[in-house]
Amino acid sequence: MFDKLTDRITGALDKLTGKSGKLPETAVDESLLEVRRALLEADVNYKVVKNFLAKVKDRISVIENIHTKNLGQHAINIVNEELTELMGSTHQELDLQGAPPCVVMMVGLQGSGKTTTAAKLALYVRNKGRRPYLVPADVARPAAVHQLTVLATEVGAPVYAPKEGENPLDIVGSALIEASNLNCDTVFVDTAGRLTIDSALMEELSAIKKRSRPREILLVADSMTGQEAVTIARDFNERLNLTGIILTKMEGDARAGAAMSMRATVGKPLKFIGTGEKLDALEPFHPERTASMILGMGDVLTLIEKTKDTLNEEQAQAYAAKFQKGMFTIGDMRDQMARMKKIGTVQNVLSMIPGLGKLKNLAASQPSEEMMKVMESMVDSMTQEEKDHAEIIDASRRRRIASGSGRTVRDVNDLLRTYTQMKQVLRKMKNANFSPSAFRQIFGS
Repeated sequence: MFDKLTDRITGALDKLTGKSGKLPETAVDESLLEVRRALLEADVNYKVVKNFLAKVKDRISVIENIHTKNLGQHAINIVNEELTELMGSTHQELDLQGAPPCVVMMVGLQGSGKTTTAAKLALYVRNKGRRPYLVPADVARPAAVHQLTVLATEVGAPVYAPKEGENPLDIVGSALIEASNLNCDTVFVDTAGRLTIDSALMEELSAIKKRSRPREILLVADSMTGQEAVTIARDFNERLNLTGIILTKMEGDARAGAAMSMRATVGKPLKFIGTGEKLDALEPFHPERTASMILGMGDVLTLIEKTKDTLNEEQAQAYAAKFQKGMFTIGDMRDQMARMKKIGTVQNVLSMIPGLGKLKNLAASQPSEEMMKVMESMVDSMTQEEKDHAEIIDASRRRRIASGSGRTVRDVNDLLRTYTQMKQVLRKMKNANFSPSAFRQIFGS
């Protein structure tokens, strides 16, 4: 996800890295021109791109008055901040406040993935301690009721069984009563879709909205349709006043533009993204983390969350004690690498590690699993003292580590740079009040 866009944008911004003093206007213009091309090729809305770059250039034009050793890096930070703002600043969770059962209404065109996404959300809230209930209100598609019933069994959530000839409004009304009787606190209503938006569909959805009084009305849209997904979102929002959007099929890299354009063009938050067919392949959308990934800075927080279940209590206790003291060694990083193999594709995990772009390029001809072995081999070639105190690794030690692992000194330099960036990110979390159990939830490595 975003790999192509990341390569293009990081390549463009490399022209600014390391520059201090006055930034040459030509360098800034050339970099931003490349960023513009990259965003447009990723199918980001033209007006969104224009406004975004205007803000970035205005802010860069005044940073010469800021006393900093690296104006180029400051410029890149500006791009990061504006990209985060563009996508909504912070993640917005589901609004499930109020008297139960809270209703979440799923809407969207046929084939967008509403039914599967409803089940994914049910699993998501169940894992957070809520009691979900699924409602198949799509009677237009014959297989929809059966599909949701099967998925509900996989999720472990009760599902309403429509009676013969029951219409969507009656289904919703009866389902809400049954959900209350079962003490379920969150109801997901899977509604009908069409190949295109029509008045009959909107009338039905408006009636269901009036009947169920949902806390959330979530549009499920196919990200592969690019800006068409944005147009669909705008149309649904005008008629139903959406509370949020979910983009499916985000595991592909063809059309990143929909994710980056939604907030700016529709005015509603992108709350989740679907990243695969499995029921756990649904991720909260974090604008700040996504911006960091797009700029090649990694996504350490998501990596932490994904690795949380690979620790036992004894390991969690040991790491919690170290982390309270602000300690994170290169040996710890190597341990985390070993756990990465348990949480998904190595290529996806590598993209979350800050500063790893150059290491990936060095082994572009190798499978991503081999890249993990390369990194591990360099750490394994270090002494215990070097693993615990990376700051002592001078030029001669780097040559020895490179020789011992069959790599180059440049490879070792890139590995140490990755470690330093990870440590800087994690240091920001140092003052959190961690218990070993909380550590497993927040910092899983």
